[in-house]
Amino acid sequence: MIGKTISHYKILKKLGEGGMGVVYKAEDTKLKRTVALKFLPPELVQSEEWKERFLREAQAAAALTHPNICTIHEIDELTEGQGFIAMEYVDGKSLADKIESGPLDIDAAINIALRIAEGLKHAHRRGIVHRDIKPANIMVTADGQVKIMDFGLAKLTGKTRLTKTATVMGTVAYMSPEQARGDKDLSHQTDIWSLGVVLYEMLTGRLPFEAETDTGLIYKIINEYPEPVTNRRSDTPGSLASVVEKMLQKDTHCRYENTEELIVDLESVKARASILGGSRSPSIAVLPFVNMSADPEQEYFCDGLSEEIINALTKIRDLKVIARTSAFAFKDEKVEIGEIGRRLKVQTVLEGSVRKVGNRLRITAQLVDTSGGHHLWSERYDRELVDIFAIQDEITLAIVDNLKPMLLGEEKAKLEQRQTVDLEAYNLYLKGRWFLWKRTEEGFEKAFEYFNQAIAKAPTYAPAYAGVADSYALRTVVTMLPAGEDSTKARDAAMKALEFDDTLAEAHVSLGLVKTNYEWDWEGAEREYKRAIELNPGYAMGHAFYAAHLYRMTRFDEALEEVKYARHLDPLSLTTNFFAGMIFFYAGRYDNALAALSSTIEMDRSVIFAHAYRGLCYWRKAMLEEAMAEFEKEKSISGEFSPMADGCIGIHHALIGNMEEARKKLRELQKRSTTAYFQSYPLAMLCLAIGDTEQGFELLEKAYEERDSALTFIKVQAAFDVFNIRSDPRYIALLKKMKLEP
Repeated sequence: MIGKTISHYKILKKLGEGGMGVVYKAEDTKLKRTVALKFLPPELVQSEEWKERFLREAQAAAALTHPNICTIHEIDELTEGQGFIAMEYVDGKSLADKIESGPLDIDAAINIALRIAEGLKHAHRRGIVHRDIKPANIMVTADGQVKIMDFGLAKLTGKTRLTKTATVMGTVAYMSPEQARGDKDLSHQTDIWSLGVVLYEMLTGRLPFEAETDTGLIYKIINEYPEPVTNRRSDTPGSLASVVEKMLQKDTHCRYENTEELIVDLESVKARASILGGSRSPSIAVLPFVNMSADPEQEYFCDGLSEEIINALTKIRDLKVIARTSAFAFKDEKVEIGEIGRRLKVQTVLEGSVRKVGNRLRITAQLVDTSGGHHLWSERYDRELVDIFAIQDEITLAIVDNLKPMLLGEEKAKLEQRQTVDLEAYNLYLKGRWFLWKRTEEGFEKAFEYFNQAIAKAPTYAPAYAGVADSYALRTVVTMLPAGEDSTKARDAAMKALEFDDTLAEAHVSLGLVKTNYEWDWEGAEREYKRAIELNPGYAMGHAFYAAHLYRMTRFDEALEEVKYARHLDPLSLTTNFFAGMIFFYAGRYDNALAALSSTIEMDRSVIFAHAYRGLCYWRKAMLEEAMAEFEKEKSISGEFSPMADGCIGIHHALIGNMEEARKKLRELQKRSTTAYFQSYPLAMLCLAIGDTEQGFELLEKAYEERDSALTFIKVQAAFDVFNIRSDPRYIALLKKMKLEP
């Protein structure tokens, strides 16, 4: 064949031979390009079944146009009946050759898996299943392009099958259990399994299932479970190991349902891996715009403008956007741009000012390089108030043009998506957000007032409903008042927001909070948090609350990765730093917990929970004097009466054997509980510490009936080990009622 010209293709050399044909490198003499020609093996030329399958492969693959799928140029047949396909020539190495040299870097493995998944998503949406995903069928070019080759076993789902028997096809080591069993109807989930095997092999250099014979291998694929990735490669992030584990679930109901879900999780893992590895993707902090108006009450409008720009930018992949809390920490502070860049670890800062006179606006904005202080872009907008949304969009697009010029079409579409809203309703919404950020009882009341006024003006304005949901969901946690109707109202408002806009990440997080704190619907909560992160990967609070959910499930490694990413996006946030301290504490990493909690206290010494957990860390480290000092600080900040602080002090006395003082605290709390509401949980913990298990469990049951959010810590609470009640049937029964398996 070498040197021959077939049609208008000159054969140059043989590239390889596989189960579905022989491949040659050739020159397209008409278009003067290099191509690959694929022929059926000579011994199969006479087989009508194979020729038909070969043609079906060509028809299926020719319909696919995607950067990660090898392009089909032409299908033809020689006079003697031998068919061939002219396809894109991919100059590179097979993934099998790359793995032969050893496990890949984690970043490289994630990127290759993502590109394969993107190609499969394109095929699956068109009803095409590859059925033979393996390293030998993946090519990687010198510049990192990934191409799926050989849709030779492709099956058009829902179409007539070529064979009547359930012949086992594909390379055995990469077969899904259903493929290994010879099931007739294979869905796209078989490709997800095979990609899981490929990803496992990229990370470890080994296959998840190994045996001396194909029969033995098929038995293991169907019946056994692979060694966890982390056992074979200890530096594998926990979140990535979880993705591989889900891809390799034997039950298709537990496996990823589609490649879209898989891509979301891989992108999330990639984002965290880039942070751990110190990636230098573009980064920005949007500082609060300065109010230059004569009316100081226009402050809410300036803050709202900054927050809207932040929210828009967070939707851009691979752009690090500092969250509102950290960016606004510099409000009214005279700090050099270079110092802001250093503290927030960003390359650029957006600053600006707003002058509002009647319905006229003058907005200035400057994008500044933090390393040298020079302006990358600046603009002045003299417009009518009704143009505020257009101005926000123009500023956002200008930033992205400077920081990420190669913006994908779908990302640009995200920036340009905007719900038409009444301007007065928008102003009321901004006022509501401004008061919500105060996180005080008065602030919550004002927030309700303005959000509800916004809804009255614009009944379909989803962000206003999300604001109501946030207010109800957070008020109970911040004020430690009974959940009562707040949890129901929070759920109703979140559902209403999603009814009008199911792409609003904040509403999904609000619904997740309700499911975590009050409904104890753990699977439902996880779906909401993951959906929020999928919609807005840069939403720091989405990652933070998802982390808080994960550690309650004792999934500490994943929780730490999530909260680390949240701190990366919002380094000066009390919430993200405090959550990190809690997660480290419950994971038993007390020195790390103390560091995170100390950072929280440095930002604001009045955060009582940070002192409480710092005291618990000292107690677990047997530093009893330091522990009591923290509990006393907690009490002094809380005021004359604090159930949490008094409970911690009472428990401390009980555990060091000072039972008289412990009982004294218990009597004080019991007396107070007759005249003022407080959560049953701290009182229950003190009873258990003293040894009054009957009353302790009665109070835990009361906390269950009240839907006390503190009860959600019951599975990870280290004190239960000290109280020695983990094996108590009442404790086990309570866990089961809360849908938390012991």
